[in-house]
Amino acid sequence: MDRKGLGNLLSLLPVLLFPVMGVFMHASCSGRGEVPVSSEMVAFDSFFLTRYDSITIAPRQVRSEAISRMMTCRDSLVRYNYLAFVLKTCLATFDIDSARLLIRQIEDFSEERPLSPRLADLRSECANMKGNVYARMGYMDSAEACFRQAYELRMKGKRTEVVPDILINLADACNRQGKLDTSAYWYRRSLLLCDSLYLLSSRKVPVYYGLAQVYSSLRDFESCDHYYDLAMQWYEQMLPFEKHFYLNNRGTSYYYRGDYPTAIDYFRRAEALTDDYPDMNYELNLSRLNLSDCFLQLGEADSAAKYLDLCQPFFQKLGVSTALYYLDTQHIQLALLRNDYATALRIFQNSHPSDDIDPDLVHIRNRYLQQFHEDIGDYRRAYYYLKEDARLDDSIRNERVRMRTADLTLRYQQDSTLMAHRVLLQEQRNEVLELRQTQFFVWAIAVLAVLIACFVYIYNKKKRALLLVQNRRTVSTLRLENIRNRLSPHFIFNVLNQEMAGLNDSERQNLSSLVKLMRRNLELAEHLCVTLAEELDFVRIFLELKQGSLGADFHPDISIDPAVCPDRVMLPSMLIQIPVENALKHALKDKEGERRLWITVQRRPGGIDIRITDNGGGFRPDSLNRGTGTGLKVIMQTIQILNQKNREAIDVSIRNVTLANGDTGCCVAFMLPDHYDYSL
Repeated sequence: MDRKGLGNLLSLLPVLLFPVMGVFMHASCSGRGEVPVSSEMVAFDSFFLTRYDSITIAPRQVRSEAISRMMTCRDSLVRYNYLAFVLKTCLATFDIDSARLLIRQIEDFSEERPLSPRLADLRSECANMKGNVYARMGYMDSAEACFRQAYELRMKGKRTEVVPDILINLADACNRQGKLDTSAYWYRRSLLLCDSLYLLSSRKVPVYYGLAQVYSSLRDFESCDHYYDLAMQWYEQMLPFEKHFYLNNRGTSYYYRGDYPTAIDYFRRAEALTDDYPDMNYELNLSRLNLSDCFLQLGEADSAAKYLDLCQPFFQKLGVSTALYYLDTQHIQLALLRNDYATALRIFQNSHPSDDIDPDLVHIRNRYLQQFHEDIGDYRRAYYYLKEDARLDDSIRNERVRMRTADLTLRYQQDSTLMAHRVLLQEQRNEVLELRQTQFFVWAIAVLAVLIACFVYIYNKKKRALLLVQNRRTVSTLRLENIRNRLSPHFIFNVLNQEMAGLNDSERQNLSSLVKLMRRNLELAEHLCVTLAEELDFVRIFLELKQGSLGADFHPDISIDPAVCPDRVMLPSMLIQIPVENALKHALKDKEGERRLWITVQRRPGGIDIRITDNGGGFRPDSLNRGTGTGLKVIMQTIQILNQKNREAIDVSIRNVTLANGDTGCCVAFMLPDHYDYSL
C-alpha cells in the first residue's frame, strides 16, 4: 500500500490498485429490495470476477475486451460499469488524461439519474478512482475528500463488502498528509469491518501494509516488523504489484533505521520483479529512485547518479509534485557529495514544493539543507533547519499521536474480543435450539426412514432388473457397431487402393490424398484433443485436395509464430479444420476473383491465439450457403464441456472484419490458455 519517505512515492500507485483490486474480488450482493438484476449485469459481474487479476498483468488486453462487451450492451448502467472497468485499466497503464475523461463521462451519466443501490456502487467506484488520480498527482487533501465520498456512497449500494478497501484508501491519504492517528483510525476501522463481515484473511493484507507504515513513521520498528511479518504470510498468493508493495515498503522501513544495505537488497528485489511485467513501469522507476537515495546515504555518488539518470525522465514526464520534490532533494544531496555547492543552491532556489508534500520527504530535505548550510558556514540557517526538522518531527511523532494510536489498537482488540464473544453466544443458542427441534422430529424421522428404506429396497430391486436387461441390449448393440465401424473403413480403403492401380499419376495422387485424408479423419475423430502439429497437417492435406476444385485463384496461407512449438500445443480435435471447411464451403466456393484464407497461430500473454480468416464477404446469417452449423456446434459443445472443469476458459469469437484492401471477411478466433486441461 502507501509508502512513507522513499516508499511514499509508490503510494501513487497502490492507492489506485490494491484497494481497487479488493473491490474486484467480490461479486454483487443481493437484497435491499432492488429491481432484479438484468442478464447483462450478471454477465458483467462474471466478467469482472474473471478478469480483475488481469488488470495489472495485461491491462491493454482486458481493456479491449471490456470495450468490445460494452458496445453490445443495451442497458446503459451496464455500459457505464464496463466503462468504469476501462477506467481501472487506464490507471494501471498511467494514462491519466484518459482516466480524467472517463471520470467526467461517468459523473455526467450518474448525476442525471436518481440514486439506486447499483448506481451508488458506480458513483462510489468513480469517486474512488478520482481520488486515486488526485493521489497520483500529489493532491492528498482532494484525494481524501473523494475517498470519503466513495465511502458514503458505497454504504448506500449493494456491495458493502468492499467498504474496507475504500477505508484503506482513506487511511493512505491521511498517512501521506502526516495525520498518523487519523490514518491508524481508518486502518483499524477497515480491519474491524473485515472481521465483522467475515471476509477472508487475505483481505487484511493491505491493512497490515498500512499499519506497518504508520508504525514506521512513528519509528516503532518492532510493531512495524510485526505487521510486515503478517503480510509476508501471504506473499506467494500476492499479485505482482502486491509483491512490489511489500518489498518496496519493507525496504523503506530499513532505510529509516539507517540499515541501507538491507534496504538496497529489498529495493533490488522489487526492481527485478518488474522484469516480466512491462506495464509495471512506475514500480520499476520508483525502485530506481529509492536505490539512488540509499547510495547517496552510503556516499556512493556514481551509483546514485546512475539510478537518478534512469528514473528522472519518467517522473518528469509524469509531472507529479511529490516525485519532482524528491528528485530535487536527491540532486541537492548529490551536489553536496561532490562539493558542488553552487548547484545545490541553484536546485534549492528553483524548487517550489507544494503544500501536499509528505512530511517525511520534507524531513529528508531539511536534513540535507542543514548539512549544506553547515558546510558553507551559515550556521544560523543550519540551526533554522535543525529546529524546523525537530518541529516537524514533533508534529507527526509526538506523544499525543502515539497515545491515540495505542488507544485505537486497544479499542480494536476490545471490539474484536466482544465480537467473538457475541458470535460464540449466538452459536450456543443455535445449538440449543437445534437440539430441541431434533427431539421433536426424531420419532417422525425414524418412522419416515423405515418407510423410505422399504420403498428404496423395492424400487432398487426393480431398477436393477431393468438395468440388467438394458445393459445386455447395449452391449450387443455396441459390439455390432464396433464390428461395422472397423470393417467399413477397412473395406473402403482396400477398394480405393485397388482402384488406384488403373489411374494416371495425377488421378492417383488426388485419390491417394483423399485416402490419406479419410484415414487421418478417422484417427483424429477417436481423440478428444490432438497436437497443433497434427491438426495443421490434416488441414494442409485438406487444402491440397481442395486446391484443384477452387482453382488458381485460391491462395491459402498458414503462419505460425516462431515462439509456438506445434508439437507441444494441445487443442480440441478439428478445432481448425471445421472453420476452414466452413470458410471454403460457405464463403469462398462461389466468390469471384481472388479467394484468400489465412490461418495464423501466435503466442499471446497467457496462451495461444488461433485465427482463421477469409475474404469471402463476412458472416451472413441470411446467406443461402449458411449450412446447418453442425460441425461448429460440435466444437462449441466440446469447448463448453472442457471449460466447465478449467479455471481459465477457451475464448471463442466469430466476427466480421475489414481487410487491408477494404474487403469484408469473417474471422474465427480461439484463445487457448496455457496449462489447459483437456481430460474429462
